Amino acid sequence: MNSTPAICILRLPTAVPAILAAVIAVLFASSASAAEAALAPDRDAWWIMLAPKELPKRALRLSDTPLTQRAVDRRAARGSMRELISSADLPIAQARIDCVTATGASLRTVSRWLNLASVNATPAELRSIVRLPFVRGAFPVHHSQRVELVESGEAVEGGIAGSGAWSDAQLTQIGVDGMHARGFFGAGQIIGVLDTGFHRSHAGFSSVAHPLDVIAEWDFINNDGNTGIEPGDPGNQHWHGSAVLGFMGAYLPGQMIGAAYEAQFILAKTEDVSSETPIEEDYYVAGLEFIEANGADIATSSLGYIDWYTPEQLDGVTAVTSRGVNIATALGMICCTAAGNQGNDGNPATNHLLAPADALQVISCGAVEFDGATAWFTSDGPSADGRVKPEVCARGVNCYTIDPNNPAAITSGSGTSFATPLVAGAVATVLQARAEYSVNAMRNALFTTASDMLANGTFDSLYRRGYGIMDALGAASINRDLEDINLDGFVGAADLAILLNAWGPCADICPTDFNNDGVVDAADLATLLASWGS
Repeated sequence: MNSTPAICILRLPTAVPAILAAVIAVLFASSASAAEAALAPDRDAWWIMLAPKELPKRALRLSDTPLTQRAVDRRAARGSMRELISSADLPIAQARIDCVTATGASLRTVSRWLNLASVNATPAELRSIVRLPFVRGAFPVHHSQRVELVESGEAVEGGIAGSGAWSDAQLTQIGVDGMHARGFFGAGQIIGVLDTGFHRSHAGFSSVAHPLDVIAEWDFINNDGNTGIEPGDPGNQHWHGSAVLGFMGAYLPGQMIGAAYEAQFILAKTEDVSSETPIEEDYYVAGLEFIEANGADIATSSLGYIDWYTPEQLDGVTAVTSRGVNIATALGMICCTAAGNQGNDGNPATNHLLAPADALQVISCGAVEFDGATAWFTSDGPSADGRVKPEVCARGVNCYTIDPNNPAAITSGSGTSFATPLVAGAVATVLQARAEYSVNAMRNALFTTASDMLANGTFDSLYRRGYGIMDALGAASINRDLEDINLDGFVGAADLAILLNAWGPCADICPTDFNNDGVVDAADLATLLASWGS
């Protein structure tokens, strides 16, 4: 199509908001090129850079945006942006989308935050698009492979005789057992998950006592509201995402317990696992925006991108996915992501990270063995600009989760893909106890209480482990007395009620057994009363 319809002659705003001007400048500097350069003969995926959005002649309102009130409340509580609602939250005008698709190109998705649209277009269609008066340029949508599992184990059924659930050890290693003992299972927290797809027929997701609670979902590949198995999906499309979800949301006592099984979940199906259509960064950013707009407190992704970047470009502000995460964390959403399984060489001058593990405030997750040793495959840092990456670790070797292909079985696997949801679920329990933690406060709490920091007073100098293995209970207990059992900052009647309810022999972890003698009795009561009111 060589002519531009009259409807596409759109008036452009006279002023460019500073935040959007900065984004556009970075995009032009880092990856934009002449749109009419040599192009592949087939349809390719392109980012279309748009002129600044037209603003209403009044203050912005929540109703102008797709945001929920909960998202705005979270921004106010934990974010660092001066404006709770900005032009970055406004949808891209439908008239602009219509003009772009009138060229014959097909719309993939849009990014409100970055003011971009992504399309599949032929060279001729792209030439028509860049002639539109509101288009400022184009650059390719990048493709890569996800953070693949290092290995996957065989399915097992039933519990472990005499030793509880298969998942116990991986939760104990990161202090989640202590949070569960205090009654923190992620209630009231919303976790957003970006992954391949989510098949939710497993018994661990359908417990009568604690069924999986999904409050929103979107399939960005098929553009519909079903993130489960759909006609046309590759046979293993659902496997990775379902397994990741199990680490957080499963509840199958004696077999598999998720770190935050009382949390609510938002699911974003952003990756097509078929070899023809690998991970695509536009779906990732759109999924992140969807999760944030629906009020998620935490986002977790076991996806990574590197094929088109060099290690020197992993500076936190170059990769599109990393820029998206930077916006999400500034809006108060705590983001966890896998560092990658690219290995580590013991050389602090090099890195093997995947984007967006280099993002400025993302919690980048490495993997350790069951005994705390560094996993051989976990990607090392630092970021290209010298920041500590990865930052915390969790078990990433022989981790147990639900079997996505057998509704009665548990399976295992290895990789930072699995360490990451363990960290995210643990963070949900910490946030339940310490709702006042901002993104920065949560990061500081995790880093200062992690194993290597406590042992050595600093991070791993080889940049393989960051600050070490995270400790959920330690992070939640900062500035809290031992006798403050419910971690609310005050030793009082609520703590007394918990102690009295636990009176007697203490078989497992017992936060009310202050003297660790295996029984909750008068001695522990006296200790609590001595701290009353503190």
